[in-house]
Amino acid sequence: MDSSGSSARKQRKTVKRPPSEDASVAEQRLKQKKHAALCATLGGEDASVRLLEELVFGAEEQLSERLEQIPQDSRVFLEDEDGSEDSGSEGPARPIIRSAVWEDEDDQLEEEVDMTHRFRRDFKKSEAESKMSKQRLQQRLKEQFQKAMGGTPSWAEETTDRPRRDAEDEDEDEELLRRTGDFISSSHSLPKGVIKIKKCLNANSECPGADQLSSVQFHPSAQILMTAGLDHSISLFQVDGKNNPKIQTIHLENYPVNKASFSADGEHIVATGLRNKLFYIYDMMEGKVIPVSSVRGLNEQRVSDFQVSPDGKYLLLSGSSGYLHLMTTKTREVVRSMKMNGSVCAAAFTPDSSKIFANSQEGEVFIWDVQSSKCLKKFADDGCVRGTSLALSRDGLYLACGSQSGVVNIYSQKDCLHTLEPRPLKAVMNLVTPATSLSFNSSSEILAIASRADDEANRLVHLPSFTVFSNFPRFQKKTIFRAHCLDFSPQSGFYTVANNKGSALLFRLLHYTDF
Repeated sequence: MDSSGSSARKQRKTVKRPPSEDASVAEQRLKQKKHAALCATLGGEDASVRLLEELVFGAEEQLSERLEQIPQDSRVFLEDEDGSEDSGSEGPARPIIRSAVWEDEDDQLEEEVDMTHRFRRDFKKSEAESKMSKQRLQQRLKEQFQKAMGGTPSWAEETTDRPRRDAEDEDEDEELLRRTGDFISSSHSLPKGVIKIKKCLNANSECPGADQLSSVQFHPSAQILMTAGLDHSISLFQVDGKNNPKIQTIHLENYPVNKASFSADGEHIVATGLRNKLFYIYDMMEGKVIPVSSVRGLNEQRVSDFQVSPDGKYLLLSGSSGYLHLMTTKTREVVRSMKMNGSVCAAAFTPDSSKIFANSQEGEVFIWDVQSSKCLKKFADDGCVRGTSLALSRDGLYLACGSQSGVVNIYSQKDCLHTLEPRPLKAVMNLVTPATSLSFNSSSEILAIASRADDEANRLVHLPSFTVFSNFPRFQKKTIFRAHCLDFSPQSGFYTVANNKGSALLFRLLHYTDF
């Protein structure tokens, strides 16, 4: 050993060891000396024996000494692309690219997936796609995910230069972790399959109807529900889901109510009967009942059904022999009349009050212009022999037509106006008795269908998947009985069904937060 090496060892600090550790080190050195003597006796110490000695008996001090003796130019460092040494700097290290040890020829073959399986049928665009490669199926899943999310989410974007998080974001994370609670919010769109629904106290539990209910409706702006029935009464309830206190009841002498509805502004209630053309208007602001015995220009013996236009200007009265009469709410006179083939079974205004869709008992749908009273279009409801009901969605997307067989056809309103023979988007066949009641919720995500001819014949259809929610109604116990009418609250927070028992069943739709 040269003098420079000895001086370096003198300058090096010595670490004090406990007495027990000194004894063990001395013992190891003694074993090494005996082993070296044995190796010399056997004829020399080769490299493998020396390595085994260091592994078994330890040679920490010798290793450190040898590392100090290695020349500087023979040490190995990782270098960047520019040749600079990587000595713990902040720059990114170069990735080590390794070649594959083994290549399998079967990896190059494209494996095909069976698309006829019931879990993969929704990903098919045509019946011809019975087989699909894994790469194509992966792309199809990606497209469906992006469609459901409304585009590619930010966390899934392929960006190499992501902006560094600032101090404010880190402070928000720290604040988030300091508290507990529910951090998972529900999706804006209603999922299909199972609906989150809760049965509440009946809306009219304080004053149930003495006979079957013929009408139930939520107030357009207030948290109020109205019921009417064949017991000659109209009742108003405040809806809170817990107590639902009664506000008032209006009795109409010798007048079984066939239909009652709020006006567009919610200040009046219009009610029609079963026997004649007399109808009542209840002024909610003044608390007065106004009988309307005759309407100028109305030549009908009986008026039982009507519709209120969304702009509040008209009442559409359904007459006999296929007549529809447009009455102004201001002057209470008929200004226009329309005639359709067959008998009227249901009618509805479009959301802008510019058109009227009417369904005939003969299975034909007529579209009328309100201003000119001209028939814009007529088409046959697909597969319908006898029509029973009709409903329009509030956003102008869908038209639903019910039939005597229980089939409910769902059309696109746009196709109905511009296509010669529109085809239904979906034929819902979950009812086996006449579909007598149809209603869309405010967001056009749910279509409620019901039949008054059978118990528990009420279903909720998810849109736009056109599938029925599997958990409604519950069949273990009868709760709905025969549904005569139904309605959703203004923001879809509640759903109500009026039955033949005089009860207005109330359900809370937990996906929607507002009333």
